[in-house]
Amino acid sequence: MTKALFITHTAAPSGAELATLRLAIALRDTGADDSRCRGIDVAVVCAEDGPIVDRMREAGVETIVLRNTFDSRAMTVHSRSLRRLIVGFFGLVKIGWSAGATARTTRATVLVAESTKALIIGAVAARRARIPLVWQVHDRVSAEYFGGLLSSLIRGLGWVVSRGYIANSRSTMSTLFAWHRAALVAYPGVEPSSRDDHVSQRRPSETVVVVVGRLTPWKGQDVLLRALAETTVRPERVYLVGGTLFDEEAFRVRLERLAHELELPVIFTGHVDNPDAYMRRADILVHCSVIAEPFGQVVVEGMNAGCAVIASGPGGPTEIVESGINGLLVDGGDQEQLTTALNTLIGDRELRRRLSAAGRGRAARFGIAASARDIASFLDTVTATPKRKRAAHA
Repeated sequence: MTKALFITHTAAPSGAELATLRLAIALRDTGADDSRCRGIDVAVVCAEDGPIVDRMREAGVETIVLRNTFDSRAMTVHSRSLRRLIVGFFGLVKIGWSAGATARTTRATVLVAESTKALIIGAVAARRARIPLVWQVHDRVSAEYFGGLLSSLIRGLGWVVSRGYIANSRSTMSTLFAWHRAALVAYPGVEPSSRDDHVSQRRPSETVVVVVGRLTPWKGQDVLLRALAETTVRPERVYLVGGTLFDEEAFRVRLERLAHELELPVIFTGHVDNPDAYMRRADILVHCSVIAEPFGQVVVEGMNAGCAVIASGPGGPTEIVESGINGLLVDGGDQEQLTTALNTLIGDRELRRRLSAAGRGRAARFGIAASARDIASFLDTVTATPKRKRAAHA
């Protein structure tokens, strides 16, 4: 049986880590739920302790915390300190050596790196344990995220040390150098909802809007607030659901000040473990990233909950939303387009109902069970195929 050891550099409850949690549970249950698929044994190794570790263990997923002094904010993309980058890099190499020992102890047959930092850890660990490394890519490896030079270096590193890629969208896969490498696009899955308790779409003046995601400039919450200030009918309430990570508290302060200046009815919830409750009582979910989103998991979650969705492209959301059919698409960062889309949905209750119903049907196509089956088969192939054959047949 394949034993997959997933590597995460952080235990913060952010999108990639929550997706890893859902996937680990689904992979573990794959064989039991579908007799056509072999089961896969799963464990997770974290470079630091934190909320995700607790949630993994509560779900019954074998989770190991490496006892290293590691700050997940080390080696940040925008760090201006060369010394900090060098120290952070060698810190990850040290963690990788420990992770290699863990891979041997757990009898892992394949390592799966869940981030760019985890890729460095995994490269060292895979070499020590002498097992293949797969890079599960949650971020677009492009200049807009990492800068031109660094993104090229990351792509090159990924190609050298990885036997294969699992990308969360076609958009993400297009940013990788996948020549002679096994590659799979597997959308982050959600649990299809059987509940039908979403609030009925309200009248325009009573509309509730929700935005779910980390409060950070590239997520575009400031663009949304300015767009809302220009709408013909302002919503009754706006929920900004999400916390701040990685020294971004100043951005929340800016958002609070902007909401006050624009006299908008905004409620800042902070981090919420289960934002589904907010989505179920909202009429409209807005995804407003100003640069290309790797996938846009919250778009699927909003559809699943019954919201009428506005999402920004390019990137992964364009692979989810068919504009005018199951949601509306706007160009990321375009405040005027966002205001127009908000006016359209706020003012048209029946359109919201149609998009909500169609969105739920669309969300059902992104179930976690299907993604887990595809990934289980992919990992079996990577572990079973000799390196030379894998390169020849990728």
